[in-house]
Amino acid sequence: MATIGTFTKDDAGNYNGAIKTLTLNVKSAVLRKVDKDNDKAPDYRIFSGSTEFGAAWMKTSREDRSYLSVKLDDPSFPAPIYASLVDADDGYSLIWARPSSAN
Repeated sequence: MATIGTFTKDDAGNYNGAIKTLTLNVKSAVLRKVDKDNDKAPDYRIFSGSTEFGAAWMKTSREDRSYLSVKLDDPSFPAPIYASLVDADDGYSLIWARPSSAN
C-alpha cells in the first residue's frame, strides 16, 4: 500500500488536497460532495480546477470504519486508479494498493 494523496475536510463536507504518484501530480484536488440521484451514483466528484477526473463512494469496512472508495480516471491513464480515502492522524490519506490478480 502507498499513500498517494493527503486531504483535509472543509465545513461544507468537501475534501481538499493533493495527489502525487510518479506520473500524476495534482496539487489542488477537490472531492466535491454531490446530491445523489440514485443509489449507485457517487457521493463525491473529484476535480482539479474545472476538470473532473474521478468519483468517490462512501463505504464501511469490515471493521466498521467509514472510508471513501475512490476511482480516478483520465484519457491519459492506461487504466483507472482505484484507492481509498481514510481517516489519518493529520486529516485524510489517499491509499493505493495494487489489486491482487485472480489465479
